[in-house]
Amino acid sequence: MDADVLVVGAGPAGLATAACLRRRGVDVLVVDRGAAVGDSWRARYDRLHLHTPRIQSALPGLRVPRRYGRWVSRDDVVAYLGEYARHHGIRPRFGTEVRRLERDGDLWKAETDAGPLQARQIVLAGGWNGVPKLPSWPGQESFGGEVLHSSAYRNPAPFRGRDVLVVGAGNTGAEIAADLAEGGAARVRLAVRTPPNVIPRQVGPVPTTLLGITLDVSPAWLADPLNRFLQRRFIGDLTSYGLPAAPAGVVAQARATGVTPTIDVGLVRELRAGRVTPVAALDRFEEGAAVLGDGTRLTPDVVVAATGYTSGLAPVVGHLGVLDDRGRPLAHGRHTVAGAPGLRFVGLANPLKGLLLQIGLDARAAARAIAGELS
Repeated sequence: MDADVLVVGAGPAGLATAACLRRRGVDVLVVDRGAAVGDSWRARYDRLHLHTPRIQSALPGLRVPRRYGRWVSRDDVVAYLGEYARHHGIRPRFGTEVRRLERDGDLWKAETDAGPLQARQIVLAGGWNGVPKLPSWPGQESFGGEVLHSSAYRNPAPFRGRDVLVVGAGNTGAEIAADLAEGGAARVRLAVRTPPNVIPRQVGPVPTTLLGITLDVSPAWLADPLNRFLQRRFIGDLTSYGLPAAPAGVVAQARATGVTPTIDVGLVRELRAGRVTPVAALDRFEEGAAVLGDGTRLTPDVVVAATGYTSGLAPVVGHLGVLDDRGRPLAHGRHTVAGAPGLRFVGLANPLKGLLLQIGLDARAAARAIAGELS
């Protein structure tokens, strides 16, 4: 047996879980397919800052340094994760990708590209942004321009003076569209399939995500009228700028579709200035043109697909009956799924309260449950 507990992932969720387990005296091995702590954060776009404030973003057992400011930058998140691992004595085994999990008697067996591993318990903590999800649009081979996933976008410099179509109006697409407009792209259009609920990053001096901590347990009929009031007061009506209204409120939409609100970090300003133009969803490519759902034909130089990610869990645990029809874990934190005892998920949720806060709660709960079962 390689360890009592195998934690898969050396990002925020894996590190937090390992730290909580170590504090309880549990032998834990952390593995990650990358080359360093927080590798996935290093690969994100330059502009990125956390949407949750510093006080709401700390992992268990170590505060985020005050010098990082209220909205922590990508590079400071990477630095914090490195310090977190050192502070808790966590030394992950890198270059180790878990391909499949199987139950082996009373143990779990992990098939990895570096050989098999065994443990009494497993925590999958690789995060949502595992595998970029790039649609294969009909006729794409006829398009003479460039198509790239948002995971390959770093900054607007390569796109100055170019016509760019950004596909997807979630947080990533909205921020990349604003970044491109501010950075000198000749034209920026934002293709919208699911109209988002756009909310401010803060209401006066108060971060919106702090106000939203209770939303995950609040009924939509109670919370959404207040959300709509705040949207009208601090965002205004964006339909006059071409952005369709969301079909449901923040809470109702999140629960029905898994789509969380788009936090405004520049998009609204660019919409009002006319530097970002919303358009219908991209439907297909035809004779070198991008054809939208309403029949409009565009000829952008570049298409940036902010179309999200998959967790990559299906090949690893899809055969165990622990995922729903969207590929999401049926349980998280301290809970397990019947038929898969000792298998847990941390950091694989999309809560309204903010992912890092949820990670802290789930890591503590999972560690308590695991320590109790092992003892």
